[in-house]
Amino acid sequence: MPYYRRLGEVPGSRHVAFTSSAGDPCFEEFIGEEGFSGTGSLLYHTGVPSNLVDSQPWDLGNQGTVANDPLRARHLRLPDLFPAGRTGLDVARDRITVLANSDVRLAYVVADAESPLYCNAIGDEVVYIESGTARLETIFGAIDVTQGDNVVVPRATIHRWIPTSDELRAYIVEATGHVRPPSRYLTKYGQFLEGSPLNERDMRGPEAILLADEADRDRDTDVHVKHRAGSAIGGSVVTYDHHPFDVVGWDGCLYPYAFNYRDFVPVTGKLLQPPSTYQILEGDNFVICNFVPRKLEYHPQALTVPYYHSNVDSDEVMFYYAGETAARKGTGIGNASITLHPAGYTHGPTRQAYLNSVGAAESKEMAFMVDTFRPLEVAEAALACDQPEYTWTWSGRHGKQARA
Repeated sequence: MPYYRRLGEVPGSRHVAFTSSAGDPCFEEFIGEEGFSGTGSLLYHTGVPSNLVDSQPWDLGNQGTVANDPLRARHLRLPDLFPAGRTGLDVARDRITVLANSDVRLAYVVADAESPLYCNAIGDEVVYIESGTARLETIFGAIDVTQGDNVVVPRATIHRWIPTSDELRAYIVEATGHVRPPSRYLTKYGQFLEGSPLNERDMRGPEAILLADEADRDRDTDVHVKHRAGSAIGGSVVTYDHHPFDVVGWDGCLYPYAFNYRDFVPVTGKLLQPPSTYQILEGDNFVICNFVPRKLEYHPQALTVPYYHSNVDSDEVMFYYAGETAARKGTGIGNASITLHPAGYTHGPTRQAYLNSVGAAESKEMAFMVDTFRPLEVAEAALACDQPEYTWTWSGRHGKQARA
């Protein structure tokens, strides 16, 4: 995050010996981006944060992908990956990767169980809460999250997800680098500009220090870690000689935070604004947008659905958290569907949706979009929910029928 926060007990100066008010000697840990040159925070532990006693493999399951070749648009119906009746699933271990490239991996999960302690050592994560509620517990403190929240968890943050509703549905963006608010929204010092669609008041960070129960603090504790393994990703279960929730205080500009799509202020106008006006975050070679209800365009002949466009530099992935939008009405899209519209492919509304959009009185545009600047591949595990007829929903014809 671009602004400073401080919670709990910290010494008056950095890098000095420090004893907590309870009399415990504390051990300073720096978590920082780009070595020691980027955003970071200092945390003060009662245990030595590097004390590991074991490391074992963690099987991440099938992480294979296949190229989108031959080129076609795709519709993946993600709920099909989690049939009714499956229980005991958690956000960390049971998410299923659906699309991926070297910069970002997109995953989905339907969870009802508390996750183990987890850490992504490859990159930041953005977890969109499709439905349900949960408590995110981290070494920085806890954040309660609800439907519509975008939850940003920085790389190397040890945390766990605890559903507080019967079911938690989440769509997950796993970066291989960092995510941040778009630079065009910020001053050169990192404050949100006047007129930006988001601001600091929208961001919810941890509000209080979270300490493990005293009985657990000195017990060996497992943490599931996702990490680099050559050119692939690997998983390990590392064991500390203490519970990592032993932080008595921290300060800095790097920490988990959440904000809800309902607090995003869309740019509206006489004519349709481009999708980039809905951007909420940017990463290395990808951007994230929240499409939200808006005041419709007021030119008497204004189109109110996206015009046809060819993303010459990016693959477009839409996650529909409120069913089909007006532009794709009648194509079979439902809650938690995602569509992939690849670079080099012109896409947009159906013909009738385009014609009907002039004079429309209501906006139902609600989706979470990721645009990537390198081609995405389809995860092998996601092929089971692929809807192969989606590509032809614009014309209604394909194959031999189209060439006849």
